[in-house]
Amino acid sequence: MKKLSRRSFISKGFAGFAGLTVIGKGSFNIDLKPEVTVDKVKLGNSGLNVSRVALGTGSVGGNKASNQTRLGMDKFADMVHHAYDRGITFFDMADSYGSHTFVGHAIKTLPREKLTLLTKIWTHEDGSDRNAPVSESLDRYRKEMDTDYIDIVLMHCLMQPGWSKNRTHYMDGLLKAKQDGVIKAVGVSCHNWEAMVEAVDNPWVDVIMARINPFQTNMDNTPDVVSDLLGKAKKKGIGVIGMKIFGEGKHVSEPEREQSIKFALTKGNTHCMTLGMESIAHVDDAVERVMRLA
Repeated sequence: MKKLSRRSFISKGFAGFAGLTVIGKGSFNIDLKPEVTVDKVKLGNSGLNVSRVALGTGSVGGNKASNQTRLGMDKFADMVHHAYDRGITFFDMADSYGSHTFVGHAIKTLPREKLTLLTKIWTHEDGSDRNAPVSESLDRYRKEMDTDYIDIVLMHCLMQPGWSKNRTHYMDGLLKAKQDGVIKAVGVSCHNWEAMVEAVDNPWVDVIMARINPFQTNMDNTPDVVSDLLGKAKKKGIGVIGMKIFGEGKHVSEPEREQSIKFALTKGNTHCMTLGMESIAHVDDAVERVMRLA
C-alpha cells in the first residue's frame, strides 16, 4: 500500500480527528518512520494478545453511522489496510455505529487469525423482551463482519450501577456464546463511575473499556481515581482498554495529544487504547506517537 510522504502527511493536517473537521491549534513536527509498527500486549487474563492501539469506528457515532462509516467503504478499507501495515490489528466496533459491514469488507483480504475484532451490544434493564436474543444478535454481527467468531463482545455504554443484577439475560447469553466458542471474551464499556466499580468486582468481566485522559473530560471521576481503579482491575487480571483518550476530540492540539497518549501509557493503567482515527494521517500520527512514548 502506498505510504504518505511526510510532506503529504503534513499538508493533510489533523482535520477530522475524533469528530472535528478543523483543527486550529498545534502543528505536526513528527518525522514519520514507516518501519515503526505498533507492538502487541497481553490483554489481562483474557487469553488475547492485541495491538496496543485499536482503530475505533464510533467517532460521532450512533443510529448505525459514524465518521468512520461516512468515509465510505473503499476509503475506510484503505485506512484499515494502512493501519494493518503499521501493526494495528485490533478493530473496535459497535452495533450502534453501523461499522460491522465496513470492517468486514475491509478485512476480507487480511488473515483473520492475526486480527482482534471487538464489538458492543446495546442492553436494557431486564431487556429480554426488547432486544433480539443474544444468540441471534451475535449471529447477525458475525454475518455482517463475515467471520466465524468475535474476539470480544462488551455490553455497551453502561450508565448506571446494578447492571450485574438487571442485565443477567445478556450476561448469560454472552457467557454461553463464550463457552460455545462464538466469542472469546466478554465485558463492559462503562460511562458511569459506580458501574465501573461494579465491573472491577465482578468475576464475569474479562475486559473493561474505560474513559481515561489527563483532562478529566467526559470521564467518570478524576484521572487519578479512575487510574487507581483500573490498576485494581489489572491486578485482578481484567483487560483494560482506554477510550476517550483525547476527550472525544476536545484535546487534539499537538501538546494535548502528546500529554494524553503519555498519560494513557504511563499513568492510566491501561493495557491498550482505542482511537477514533479517520484518516491515514491519523493512523501514522498515532503509531509514531504511541511507540515513541511506550
